[in-house]
Amino acid sequence: MNQVKYNSLKDAFDAFNDLRILVIGDAMIDSYLWGDVERISPEAPVPVVSKTNRESRLGGAANVAINIKALGAKPILASVIGNDHNAQLFKNLMSDQQLPKNGIFESNTRSTTIKTRIVSHKQQLLRIDEENSQELDQSTEEAFLKHLLYIMDQDQLHAVVFEDYDKGTITPDIISRVTEKANEKGLPILVDPKKRNYLNYRNVTLFKPNFKELKEGLKLDHFAAGDYEQIFSAMKVMHQEQQLKWIMVTLSEKGLMISNGQQYKHIPAKVRDISDVSGAGDTIISIAGVGMAAGLSPWVIAEISNIGGGQVCERSGVVPVDKDKLLEESLEHISFLE
Repeated sequence: MNQVKYNSLKDAFDAFNDLRILVIGDAMIDSYLWGDVERISPEAPVPVVSKTNRESRLGGAANVAINIKALGAKPILASVIGNDHNAQLFKNLMSDQQLPKNGIFESNTRSTTIKTRIVSHKQQLLRIDEENSQELDQSTEEAFLKHLLYIMDQDQLHAVVFEDYDKGTITPDIISRVTEKANEKGLPILVDPKKRNYLNYRNVTLFKPNFKELKEGLKLDHFAAGDYEQIFSAMKVMHQEQQLKWIMVTLSEKGLMISNGQQYKHIPAKVRDISDVSGAGDTIISIAGVGMAAGLSPWVIAEISNIGGGQVCERSGVVPVDKDKLLEESLEHISFLE
């Protein structure tokens, strides 16, 4: 990754508008059914929900694409969905968000992932998941990989983001081949991992687990989120064994840590009125992806990402980052660009 010198943080944010970022991962529909509960069913000891509203939104890797678009950059969402009734809803939601569909691959052997949450009086009563979580079958994997490599050849990309939700879209071979091609092209590669593929990501630019994923991925359980030296020791092992240039670990209310293998920096979370932590990880990897594509220093990217992750937690529901507010608060707390 080549760093770029900007005269100001505002100039860097303006440069976001010229960037194109490929987002590869598990995309899904988040469906919400709201209703009132006034009685218990006579058939079983369960609440009866009288529906008042229903809404569907894009989730998973699609939420990363939405955040990247909110930052001014142009995302290309690449994911596998089913050839089913939910596929059309998914594509309609993409149209609503003005996201390009050229990265979407439809498969007859998969179903479109949809998670339906039943909510009453701001409390989630039940979640129903409709999904295939096994890895892609060989023919679908080969076709999707060919599709990805074609996009990487044809499009003028500035970064690649793997958004892994453990739903099977990202396979070891896809990771290996896409990473190899991205490195050949000199593109920053960012990863938001999950457990299944955790150790399959190698030779990437930035690896962003949360604290739980860090411990599970390395099978460690003997240190706490505030034990920064122990966390750094674990990060150094990953740097060496997986050839990771940068690792950024999110630590919930304790902020985040970033390391290049030789040194680390802990960035505390700002004191905020937290409303909802949903989607904060998607926001952080989106900011990091755009920042890497723009050539910002990873130390500065970590500062901005920490601010953006905190800002979305102040708002209810899964919402994209507000670019203007992110710049405003970043200018208050980041006095120079490294």
